[in-house]
Amino acid sequence: MLTQPKLSLYAHIPWCVQKCPYCDFNSHALKEEIPETQYIAALLEDLDRDIERYQLVNDPRLLHSIFIGGGTPSLISPQGIQDLIDGIAARIPFQPEIEITMEANPGTIEAERFAAYRHAGVTRISIGVQSFAAEKLARLGRIHGQQEAVRAAKLAHTIGLNSFNLDLMHGLPDQSLAQALDDLDQAIALNPPHLSWYQLTIEPNTLFYSKPPTLPDDDALWDIFELGHQKLTEAGYVQYEISGYSKPGYQCQHNLNYWRFGDYLGIGCGAHGKLSFADGRIIRTTKVKHPRGYLAAYQNMVKPYLSDEQLVAAGDRPFEFFMNRFRLLEACPKQDFTTTTGLALSVIEPTIQWACEMNYLTQDATSWQITEHGKLFLNDLLAAFMAEE
Repeated sequence: MLTQPKLSLYAHIPWCVQKCPYCDFNSHALKEEIPETQYIAALLEDLDRDIERYQLVNDPRLLHSIFIGGGTPSLISPQGIQDLIDGIAARIPFQPEIEITMEANPGTIEAERFAAYRHAGVTRISIGVQSFAAEKLARLGRIHGQQEAVRAAKLAHTIGLNSFNLDLMHGLPDQSLAQALDDLDQAIALNPPHLSWYQLTIEPNTLFYSKPPTLPDDDALWDIFELGHQKLTEAGYVQYEISGYSKPGYQCQHNLNYWRFGDYLGIGCGAHGKLSFADGRIIRTTKVKHPRGYLAAYQNMVKPYLSDEQLVAAGDRPFEFFMNRFRLLEACPKQDFTTTTGLALSVIEPTIQWACEMNYLTQDATSWQITEHGKLFLNDLLAAFMAEE
């Protein structure tokens, strides 16, 4: 039987000061002033249409978390963020202690603005540092410097946020082991409650894809990860997902809901959503991608914000479930599979047995656990679930 999981909301702010050469997100470099008031109104109207289309007014779930991502959401004024959060709260009741995360670029942060975001309702800031080295920041197209990154982290400590995150990359163009570990040392010294430490990958439709830089080889990348992981562990951080490290009690609740195959509404340019229904349906939604087209829906009531809606077929659910779940290092309760996919365990039993024989997974009566070997062959493991009917 399919049980509706926790409900979150993602709101996308598509603008940034300039497009980074590695970025494949739906972001657009600013060419004129942001139509802030109009866009916030469009986000809330987008939400209204989702509530009506999917009959969410009858949904008993309280909102578990909000993530305001981009682009660079910190280009929006604190008043605009407050209008957005207040507007969401007026439409969907919040659970107590709701986590509300907003991404921020150190180059767009001022002390007064930072505190004002907290006053607007933001409980958690995710700061896009990426590196502390001036040369690497320039190669990555970042608009901030090392001192701005340090200042942003120190501000986050002083304004009473529940938590904050530093985003840090490794495996950067021409980056040595010593440089990568120095970046990590500087991040650890700032003592963030949460640290997202991930390897730079070259994605299609980016400048780096058309003009590839020289990246560290596989052996160097392994050394960076192994020694960096040791540093993080010694500093009291626990790795709970592939690139997520936190001090105890500071895991990102919004991301956990993604990886546990939870539900989330997606509002804003190109935003993705996933919703489960008591009748057994699971759907995925995508909103109009370009700001001009998205705002045209606000200006013309005939145009929809919704770009695409896909029903997740029963045969696709095992792959989708494990593609998300195996990002987490925690054991996966077997009951979570049945309640969030609506499928019986017998559907995946042959593949689970094969995965255990390959030492990709271990299992007991109630849960599965991905092994260290399984992490190394994750693509092979996930591909096996794609064949399930």
